[in-house]
Amino acid sequence: MDMKPFLIDAHADILYRMETEHADFYDPASPLHLSYSKLEAAGIDLQVFALYVNPPYTPYEHLAKLLAYIDLFRTNVCVEQGILPVASYKEIEQNASAGRRSGLLSIEGGDFLVDDLRPMRVMYSLGVRAMGLTWNHGNAIADGVGEENDRGLTTFGRMVVQEMNRLGMIVDVSHLAAKGVSDVLEYSSAPILASHSNARSVHPHRRNLDDEQIRGIIQNGGVIGMTFVPYFVAEGKAYITDLLRHVDHILSLGGEDHLGIGSDFDGITETMVDLKSGLDYPKLLETLEKEYGRSVTAKICGGNFLRIFREILQ
Repeated sequence: MDMKPFLIDAHADILYRMETEHADFYDPASPLHLSYSKLEAAGIDLQVFALYVNPPYTPYEHLAKLLAYIDLFRTNVCVEQGILPVASYKEIEQNASAGRRSGLLSIEGGDFLVDDLRPMRVMYSLGVRAMGLTWNHGNAIADGVGEENDRGLTTFGRMVVQEMNRLGMIVDVSHLAAKGVSDVLEYSSAPILASHSNARSVHPHRRNLDDEQIRGIIQNGGVIGMTFVPYFVAEGKAYITDLLRHVDHILSLGGEDHLGIGSDFDGITETMVDLKSGLDYPKLLETLEKEYGRSVTAKICGGNFLRIFREILQ
C-alpha cells in the first residue's frame, strides 16, 4: 500500500496486563500483544487504552483501581517520544500532523457508579472519553450479556447515558445485554460505539451483535469495532479469512461508514492464527485493501471512528 490509512484500535487491555503482569510497554521484548514496538509495527496512530478491572470488587474498589490505571497510563505510557494522551479531536489532529501516536482512555464497565454521577465527571476531568456501560455482569446502569435477566437501562442508567452525551463521552455498548443496547439507541442523542464486537449471524456468540442491533447502530450513526477474539470470530481456530466474513456481513447491512477495528489485544489469552499481535496488523490491512479497495479500507481502519470523534470529542 502506497499510503497507509490512519489506523485506530478502539479497544485493547494493555493497562490491565501492565498492572497485573508488571509488563513494560516500552520494552522491545515485552510480552504485550500491543507493546509500543508492536504498536509501531502495526502502524496504529491512535490506540484506545481500556481501563478494565477483573471482578469481583466493590464499586469503591473498582473506582480506586481505575484511578491507579489512569496513573499508570500517565506515568508509564505517556512519554514525550512515545504515546501522547488525547482528550479532544483537535489533539488527535495535532498529533497526526506531527506524526505522533495518540492514546485515548476508555472505561470498560461502569461498576464504580452506583447512584451518583459525580465520579463519572471526575473521570472525564482526568481525560476519560469513552465508557462501556457494563462488562458481562449487571450493575446499577444495566445488565451485561452474562446475566440471565436483562433489565435494560435502569433509571440511573438513562441518567448516565444522558450525562455522557452532555459531557462529550462516547457510550460503548459492547458487553451490554440486548435490552440495554436498544435503550441506549433510544436515549442517546449522540452516535454510539460497540468497541469490540462482531456479527452474531456469522458466528453465534453472545458477545456478538445481532442484525437488528447492527442496523440500529448504523441508523444511530455509530461504529462497530470488529474484534480479533478468536471465539467471537469462528468455531475453533480463527483466521483473517473468517474475520472477513463478519466484515462482509456488516457491509451487506449498510455498514461501510460504521465499521472499525477493536482488537481486544492483551485482553485475550488465545489469539487468531494469523493475527497474534500488532506485528500482524500490516497483513490485515493488506487483505482488507485487496478485498474492499483503498477507500473502504481507510474507513474501516480509522476514518469511521474519526467521524464520531470529531462530532463528540470537543
